[in-house]
Amino acid sequence: MDTLNNIVLTIQHYLADYILIVALFCAGIWFSIQTKFIQVRGFKRGIKQVFGGLFSKKGDAGNDGMSSFQALATAIAAQVGTGNIAGAATAIALGGPGAIFWMWVAAFLGMATIYSEALMAQKYKRVGADGVVTGGPVYYIRAAFQGAFGKILAGIFAVLLIFALGFMGNAVQSNSIAVSFHTAFGIPQWIMGLVVAVLALFIFSGGMKRIAKVTETMVPLMAALYIIGSLIVIIYNWRNIPLAFYEIFVGAFAPQSIAGGAVGATIKLALTKGVARGLFSNEAGMGSTPHAHAVAKVEHPVIQGHAAMIGVFIDTFIVLTMTALVIVTSRALPLSYDVVDGGYTGAELSQFAYSTLYGKGGEIFIAVCMFFFAFSTIVGWYFFGQANIKYLFGSKAVPIYSALVCVCVFLGSLAQVDLVWNMADCFNSMMVIPNIIGLLALTGMVKKVHDDYFTNFLPAQKKSSKK
Repeated sequence: MDTLNNIVLTIQHYLADYILIVALFCAGIWFSIQTKFIQVRGFKRGIKQVFGGLFSKKGDAGNDGMSSFQALATAIAAQVGTGNIAGAATAIALGGPGAIFWMWVAAFLGMATIYSEALMAQKYKRVGADGVVTGGPVYYIRAAFQGAFGKILAGIFAVLLIFALGFMGNAVQSNSIAVSFHTAFGIPQWIMGLVVAVLALFIFSGGMKRIAKVTETMVPLMAALYIIGSLIVIIYNWRNIPLAFYEIFVGAFAPQSIAGGAVGATIKLALTKGVARGLFSNEAGMGSTPHAHAVAKVEHPVIQGHAAMIGVFIDTFIVLTMTALVIVTSRALPLSYDVVDGGYTGAELSQFAYSTLYGKGGEIFIAVCMFFFAFSTIVGWYFFGQANIKYLFGSKAVPIYSALVCVCVFLGSLAQVDLVWNMADCFNSMMVIPNIIGLLALTGMVKKVHDDYFTNFLPAQKKSSKK
């Protein structure tokens, strides 16, 4: 087991720290150029669409898909997870405050990648044998490569996603909930695991309609709770806000010049940890969120592409940045190294940062947020895995898949098994490769769909509205 774990760790190290950073970073630049920096030109339109969907009648999800807002909420449910609490803290602890700057750069480029993913997911979505609309990378990979290579590549992606997110990933999320509630309230981990598994089974059994209803309700509430709780800490430490931004921008290029920064931080660490956390948190290029964007009921694929970009913006520029600013403005990072030998990392550092104002309430706040973040991720990842189960085995296999996910959720709450956790990370990284290969092969189609919106669809809409 130890040998296998070391092999998995070695593979993950080279994937996450080298191959995927280069692949995702380059893909972001490539699609930014191909779409003429849609993340800038389409930002206003995306904001209007998303927040218009938040306050307007959302509509019901059914076999024909979800509303644009419901699809985005399902995508954000998966994007905004425990990584927004623990991942940001770890990046700062290892790379210093400068890691935040590189998170922003990665997210900016990732907005163009996820826009392209949403376009292709919409373009190649289909109605399954059960009469329910479905879509995702397996379908646009098959469209990119018509022969046996496409079938193999799509099959590899489907298997990796099912294990990385549906089974192992959801076990990790459940463990985060169980541990945080045990720390804050003393509740035995198995009890929380059972509660989460039962709640999950109830939602899964309701199909797309219930998943959409849960995500469209939960996502705005959990985001508002976390943003308000974080802003209170940041405003309380308002005198440190200018210093925080100084450390972020200077630390991105000269980490050692920041007094009290992370121990041993270098430019390479700041860049790699920041970029990796930014890319893996918002999931741009990973092939997960296209499953949600594929089922959106929109008049043109670009409409959902705009919404998908805002999902990355919310995940990184708002939620992830809240965690980072709380840690930096509260001066929790240098303090943690003073009070604990070796320093805090991950969720512990976030809890420590919030406790500087809230005391014991900081642990409770993080526990509650961890529940919302992790549980919404379980729902989102289940939905993504379900699409690939249908692709491989048909809709009859879905009940078995639902039951297995709930078993993984319960078992994951009991203890952290390093091999399972590391394999989840490794499979998560590996599934990026077939997705990016398929997406890059469809560059011409991305550009065609993108141009069609601005040359034909949008002018026709404007002309129609004038009449």
